[in-house]
Amino acid sequence: MRIHKLSSQLSNQIAAGEVIERPASVVKELIENSLDAGASEIEIEIERGGEKLICVRDNGCGIHQEDLLLALDRHATSKLLSVDDLAAIQTLGFRGEALASMNSVSRLELQSRQKLTENHNRDSGWRIFSDSMMAVTQEPCAHPVGTSILVRDLFFNTPARKKFLKNERIEFGHIENLVKRVALSQFEVGFRLIHNGRTVLHLPPAATLLEREKRVAIVCGQEFLEHALSIEVEHAGLKIFGWVAQPTFSRSQADTQYFYVNRRCIKDKVVTHAIRQAYEDVLYNQRHPAYVLFFELDPHQVDVNAHPTKHEVRFRESRMVHDFIFKSLHQAIADIRPNVGAGLVPAHPTISPSFVGATGARPPFKQSPSVQPFVAQQNIEQYQILYQTERAPLGPTVQPPPAPPIQAPIPALGYAIAQLKGIYILAENENGLILVDMHAAHERILYEEMKTAWQSSGHLIAQPLLIPVTLRVSEQEAAHVEEHLTFFDSLGLGIERLGPEMLAIKQVPEVLKKADVAQIVHDIIADLATLGESKRLEETINHIMGNMACKSAIKANHRLTLPEMNAILRAMEVVPRSGQCNHGRPTWIQLTLEELDKFFLRGR
Repeated sequence: MRIHKLSSQLSNQIAAGEVIERPASVVKELIENSLDAGASEIEIEIERGGEKLICVRDNGCGIHQEDLLLALDRHATSKLLSVDDLAAIQTLGFRGEALASMNSVSRLELQSRQKLTENHNRDSGWRIFSDSMMAVTQEPCAHPVGTSILVRDLFFNTPARKKFLKNERIEFGHIENLVKRVALSQFEVGFRLIHNGRTVLHLPPAATLLEREKRVAIVCGQEFLEHALSIEVEHAGLKIFGWVAQPTFSRSQADTQYFYVNRRCIKDKVVTHAIRQAYEDVLYNQRHPAYVLFFELDPHQVDVNAHPTKHEVRFRESRMVHDFIFKSLHQAIADIRPNVGAGLVPAHPTISPSFVGATGARPPFKQSPSVQPFVAQQNIEQYQILYQTERAPLGPTVQPPPAPPIQAPIPALGYAIAQLKGIYILAENENGLILVDMHAAHERILYEEMKTAWQSSGHLIAQPLLIPVTLRVSEQEAAHVEEHLTFFDSLGLGIERLGPEMLAIKQVPEVLKKADVAQIVHDIIADLATLGESKRLEETINHIMGNMACKSAIKANHRLTLPEMNAILRAMEVVPRSGQCNHGRPTWIQLTLEELDKFFLRGR
């Protein structure tokens, strides 16, 4: 076949394949246009999962009468004027392909009425109708200020694309999830979603914090909000805020993860890696964290023009972004522990505490100061008075012994009163009863002590191998190793290149002498190639220390004295991440007097 130029209709339909994957893609593009037009109310009406009808109405600024026909042309947009605008895109849409792509694979109708000034609007709206590039003459119509776009019979002229659509329930499910995802980033905008004449979702504008939390609960579930921590951190022109779920509220699937960059919902491997790393050694098995996070930075520092669907972005300083997100979330999660100064941060809070702080650059492996278990001797001696008081004989006139005078504030986790079945510590604080899993709590305490001791040493003891481990890699991977030899040396890994595709591992850290060093090196090389850094060695050593802590921690049926139990409670109040053991299980819970009274029907 000779070279020839594609017809405009065919090229438009090919372009539509990049922009419009399914009905949800149409809804996404139309909602983004409405938001860019300054709409405060958006209504989405769907019939038969979007295959029959998609209608998006807004109260935005509207489209000029003379621009209606031009709006259906490819690469026609009001959002870019020059090449310089690409360096700092601040609108959700900007390519000018959405309406042209929809027009080529559906029967499209556009109605709009422009808002001119605060006190004067155009007398009427205008309407155009297009049937797959066959536009009719525009005509006036009755329409409020704003725009309505109706997309009927999607893919009616491209049966090859239509046959890949799923059933009505699945396609509408994608649309509903999309609307919820967009609504989370646009709290000031109201959304209404209608399917087959029935209102499925109504989200009024959310101006206050309570209204925003209500919207988050509708999208992510009330349970997420009850287990979420509010976070807000700003540093060096970067800002992250939103809600992160405690590790005890983890998911089997990554289905409650919403991350927005300058209000654009994205999926990025740098971001995902940073968040996953922040949750290390507090997630149970292969669970996934849950979060709703908003990240803001200078538009010049992020490229949103990396993918036709705009789901992916590129950061100019990806390492800085990664470290900022990791440190912010890592510190917030580490602070989930009993707080002696400000009261108790429960393992399952009903009100989300806030975390606000700066995240300046810190040297690696330098977190909190060394934490050692201790006994608050003065408080324990006062507390033991309760057990030294002689009990009066039981009888009808029994009087309780007078309570000792309170000379010091009661710690967050209170004081131990008993041990249950050799497994749990029972303690009393100002709010009621505390139950502590002594093995899980002691495991976390030992683990944090090991990490602190290792990190404070500042170096790894290396051990030469009697027989070097050979490793086959690609030439590109071998080049990465040669480029980062200093980094490998700092990890205690002595590596030498034997050939174009052959490496020899001659030295390893002593703590890893029984580990699969070859696989660890492979993973480190992959991280360096993808992210420019690697925490694999640290993660492996942490895993080994976690296992050591688990084996060293007190076991069930180990009887503890009251001072020993109180020592564990005091250590939990200062140890980072003491709310979970190394495997992500909760270490303690609070039962308030109100909860106990409700259980025993007191006051009824």
